[in-house]
Amino acid sequence: MESIWCKTIELKERKPLPGSTSADIVVIGAGMAGILTAYLLKQQGKNVIILEADRIASGQTKNTTAKITSQHGLIYDKLIRKYGWKKAQLYAQANEEAIQSFQQIVEQNHIDCDFQRLPAFLYSTRDGASLRKEAEAAARLGLPASFQENISLPFAIAGAVRFENQAQFHPLKFIQGIARHLEIYEKTMVYSVRGHKIYTNRGLVTAGHIVFATHYPFPVIPGFYFVRQHQERSYIAAFSGAEKPAGMYYSIDEQGLSLRNEKDLLLVGAGGHRTGKNEAGGKYEFIREQAARYFPEGREVAHWSAQDCVTHDLLPFIGTYSVFRPYWHVATGFQKWGMTLSMVSAMIICNEICGIPHPYGKLFSPWRCHLLASTPKLAVDLGTSIKGLLAGYHLFSCGREEDLEYGHGGIVRKGFRRYGCYRDEQGKFHRISLRCPHMGCELLWNPDEKSWDCPCHGSRFDYDGRLIDNPAQKIKKELSK
Repeated sequence: MESIWCKTIELKERKPLPGSTSADIVVIGAGMAGILTAYLLKQQGKNVIILEADRIASGQTKNTTAKITSQHGLIYDKLIRKYGWKKAQLYAQANEEAIQSFQQIVEQNHIDCDFQRLPAFLYSTRDGASLRKEAEAAARLGLPASFQENISLPFAIAGAVRFENQAQFHPLKFIQGIARHLEIYEKTMVYSVRGHKIYTNRGLVTAGHIVFATHYPFPVIPGFYFVRQHQERSYIAAFSGAEKPAGMYYSIDEQGLSLRNEKDLLLVGAGGHRTGKNEAGGKYEFIREQAARYFPEGREVAHWSAQDCVTHDLLPFIGTYSVFRPYWHVATGFQKWGMTLSMVSAMIICNEICGIPHPYGKLFSPWRCHLLASTPKLAVDLGTSIKGLLAGYHLFSCGREEDLEYGHGGIVRKGFRRYGCYRDEQGKFHRISLRCPHMGCELLWNPDEKSWDCPCHGSRFDYDGRLIDNPAQKIKKELSK
């Protein structure tokens, strides 16, 4: 399940960290947020190195739909009501500035990354009233937004919000362009960070400032990010030969479609759910059914999935990691808008490290306090975590290993022990412990991706226990036969 970005470019391989060293600034994570942060810091003359556990852009960046937009779902009317007009306007300005910054970097570095300015549409087949309110709110904040009753889609809509002059690009081609002169070490896993010391599988690194750009920050204390956000998955397929609508499209409906083109391909996304909550599967089949219905001439050439960190109060966490670690910095909680907010986070953290106040820094501060906005989702996340931690005591609700069909996985029991088991197409059993090494929640099977996912904090493992997504840092071992 490789994205079209990975299929169309191979990034230059970098060597692992050669041994213990030191730097002014260390960025952990070589995705879009980490690469952009290091790039801007280097522009300021800073000594920066990047540590990456796998390959450059091998995490969420390679799986994005790569829209660069200030259109972030039904958000601006909510921001005005929850936080007031001034804070909502700061959010809007930050994202518009991010779009412009991407264009400037592309032009200054002559990067061929399919960068295009296009309109972005937020639409619904059922709820025109909410979209009309969103258009009015966005326009009040100075965004290039307007309400439309009809747009060029092959099905009827109740309304849409059109955002002018947004952008899309090829994320890996962009990263190839800006990473050329950055000091990046691949296959360098960070096990722990204590103060200014970073412990890796390749040696000890000491840094004046440390940036956690790992999608989901892995240190549990301080920060407590595991109780302040959760993770969600979504699914994408690319089709050749399909009619391509002019622009980028995102639906507010529960089963709505996300659409954009990439040269001669149409990208169709759908099927979002909380990580660890996809026992029934069928997400890719749903996309294929919708594509066959509305774009019957299309032929599938790729499919893949993405993961997003979702905070409780609509805003990402960008800035100082903890009041107890003023030299640690974090960028996480981008919802589904990781490309745009990666640029916002890079701008804020660069200024923060350089000692320059940033006009958006306070809005996105990880230590803001929005109790009324956060409490309802916090209660849901805490309930999910408690359920995950207590799971595992219903021994007789499990199936038997021998009852698993070929190509299927599930929770099974042997004696007085539960474990996760996948039976491959050749009949071999692959067994893992069900406890996530991050904080001990019980993993659940995702049939669409043949993976074991944590519903509490979003860590994911393949059927042999190899780590796919953080915050877990350890690799689960396959149980002996």
